[in-house]
Amino acid sequence: MSMKIENSTIQPIQSDFEPVKAQSSTKTTTEKKPHLDKVAGSGRIAKWFSQAGIYSLGNSKLKKTIDEKITDRLKLKERRKITNLENILNKAINFCLEDGYSEDIDPDWFFSFIKMAEEIYSPPMQDLWGKIFAVESSKPGSFSLNTLQLLKCLTQKDALVFRRALNFASRQKGDHSPKLLIGYYRKKTLWSFLSPHNGDQLNLAQFGLSYPDLLALMDLGLIHHSEIESGEIALGDALEWRVAGHNMTLAAKRRGLSLVYFKFTSTGTELSKLVNSQKQDNYVMALRQQLSAVFNISS
Repeated sequence: MSMKIENSTIQPIQSDFEPVKAQSSTKTTTEKKPHLDKVAGSGRIAKWFSQAGIYSLGNSKLKKTIDEKITDRLKLKERRKITNLENILNKAINFCLEDGYSEDIDPDWFFSFIKMAEEIYSPPMQDLWGKIFAVESSKPGSFSLNTLQLLKCLTQKDALVFRRALNFASRQKGDHSPKLLIGYYRKKTLWSFLSPHNGDQLNLAQFGLSYPDLLALMDLGLIHHSEIESGEIALGDALEWRVAGHNMTLAAKRRGLSLVYFKFTSTGTELSKLVNSQKQDNYVMALRQQLSAVFNISS
C-alpha cells in the first residue's frame, strides 16, 4: 500500500507592507491539491465498481429501473465468466502436453474446475489454471478438487511466495515430495555434553524466504506446520538429492545424524508441478558448508 506524504507549505512572515491578498492566495493553492486527490480517488473507486455493474449516484445509468440494472449486471457477470474461461482455454492449449494416456478426465472434476475457473480474473492466475487443465488432461488425477479449492483462494502475492519457496525445494531420489532442507540434527548420546551443539540450521530469510513467508504457506496448507526430522541416516548410506537445482550426495561421517526440513503438503506437492524453479547458488553453497561438518558431500 502506497503512502502519500503531502508537502507542508511554509507561510511567510507577514509585514505591515505585505498585502492581505497574498495570504489568501497561498491558502487557495494549499487547499486545491487535496480536493484534486479526492476527485481522483473517487474516480478510481467508481471505476472498480463499474466493472461489477455498480455505478455511483451521479451516473446516468441510475435512471434505469432496478430490474434493468439486475439484468445488465447479470449479463456483464456472465460475459466476464465466458472471457475468463476463454483465456484459460487458450492458455491450456498453448501449454498442452503430449497425450500419452487413454484415461479420460472425471466429468465431476471437469465441471467443478469450470465453476471455479470462471471466476479467475487476473492473467497470471489464469495462466496457472490453464497449466493445471493441460496437465490434468494429459494425466487425469494429477490435481484433486481440494487443491483447486485452495488455489482459488490464492492471491497473486501468495502465488509469488509459493513460487519463491519452490526455488529452494529439494527432492531425494525416489521421493517426489519437495522439501526445504535447512540443516541437520545429531542424536544426543551419553557423551553429547562434550559437543558444542547437537545440530545446525540455516535461516532461509537471508536468501529471500522470510519466516512470515513460511507461516503464510503453512496457513494456506502448502507446507506442514512444523519442522521434520528424517530417520537416522545409517553409516555407509549415500543419499542422492536434487537441491535447488544442484545435485548433492550425502554420506554421514558419524552415527545418529538426521536431516531437518520443512515438508510440502500433498496440495503443495501437486501445485509444485506447475512451477519451473530457478537455481539458488548461494543457498546451496551455504547448505553444503553447513552439512560438510557431519557429512561427506559429493556432486
